Amino acid sequence: MAVQEARQGAHGGGCTCGDCPHGAREGHRRAVAAFLAKRDELAAGHGLPAAVAHSAGASRQWVSDELTQSAREVADRSREAGDAWLHAVWLRTLQVVWGGVVVLALAQTATAIGAGWTGARTAGLLAALVVAGLLTGAARLHRAKGGLLAPLIGEDNRLSTSRTVASAWVLFVVFAVLVLALQLAGASGTSRRDDLIAGLDLARGAGLVTVLAVVCAVAVVVRHVVSSRVLGRRLQKVRAERPRLADLLCDDAGRAAFTDVQYALLNAVAVLFSAVLLARRPGQLPDLPWALALLAAVSAATYFAGKYAEGGRPVVLSVVRAREAGDLDAPIRTGDDIEIRGAGFVPPGAGTPDRLAGMVVRIGAVHVHVPLVPVPGGFANPSDTTLTVPVPVEVEPGTVEVQVVTAAGVETNRVTVEVMD
Repeated sequence: MAVQEARQGAHGGGCTCGDCPHGAREGHRRAVAAFLAKRDELAAGHGLPAAVAHSAGASRQWVSDELTQSAREVADRSREAGDAWLHAVWLRTLQVVWGGVVVLALAQTATAIGAGWTGARTAGLLAALVVAGLLTGAARLHRAKGGLLAPLIGEDNRLSTSRTVASAWVLFVVFAVLVLALQLAGASGTSRRDDLIAGLDLARGAGLVTVLAVVCAVAVVVRHVVSSRVLGRRLQKVRAERPRLADLLCDDAGRAAFTDVQYALLNAVAVLFSAVLLARRPGQLPDLPWALALLAAVSAATYFAGKYAEGGRPVVLSVVRAREAGDLDAPIRTGDDIEIRGAGFVPPGAGTPDRLAGMVVRIGAVHVHVPLVPVPGGFANPSDTTLTVPVPVEVEPGTVEVQVVTAAGVETNRVTVEVMD
């Protein structure tokens, strides 16, 4: 009885372990709530121990350390929740697939009233069952990685727009060829078989083949371009907590991206148009109009250009001595705060506290972790354009170089400053 009660308590409504999806999500929510409460409390000046309350520098360092430890707990819970979500979502993807099969069967049944059931309808339903069966097997093999989402997730743990668009076209083409193949297998007359084989002629499917080639090439080339730019430190990429459907239309920071939106929407319309053509003429590949194929190519070129142009290296523009109200103007000395001004210090998607706590400033040979300075609703330091750090006593007086290392691991340029004794 005690063991049963313990199990019910462990996996009931208050479960916070990582053994089940509900527990991982609940644990993550509680960790986030605890962090936000601690951040707002410290931002209001409460909770400081008396031993550090007399020193502004010591108080700031203590607050930063406390928030960093709490942020790491949130990050650990977030990773557990992300892994649990991937284990659970593969069944939902199968529900979508088989729900599509049911919708197709109902649509064919409804449209067959009056017109009669044909061999093309049978072929379409059998092709849908074959494709759904293959997708089910693939989802089961990759159930630990999100099932059918596994090939659509990029190296940054986000849904890839280019891979999703290419996969949609590949699945549609496979379905269309299966419909023709099943009709050919059931055809009895020679003329009917010749007509079905002629339906695969390149003259009829040239537009469809062109679009398929373009979107697949974009998916491959974009992956190479992004990887090359990340390795060349021209693009900052931060791993996401888990894939989200919004990734198809948004950038890494969660803002709607024009290039992604137009690419996804135009190809969705083109796939739908091709499906209508296949339904109207099931005996041949969809004869996609060249105007629509050209629009898809222009959309792909726009998407590729946007991916190639995004990003950029973080840069330090200047380093000045931070001055509080009432302080006298003076040179930089050990123990002073310096303000580093620039751009790109916080990469898209790196605004979480654990990522912010991972930022480092090199002052000469000393590595200084950027302190977290809380304010109600967020952090005053660090930001994307300014960082404030103390100059530790370990820094030797003289000419030293200052360099920032962002949460993505990218180093900025070096700026020389003079530290007085």
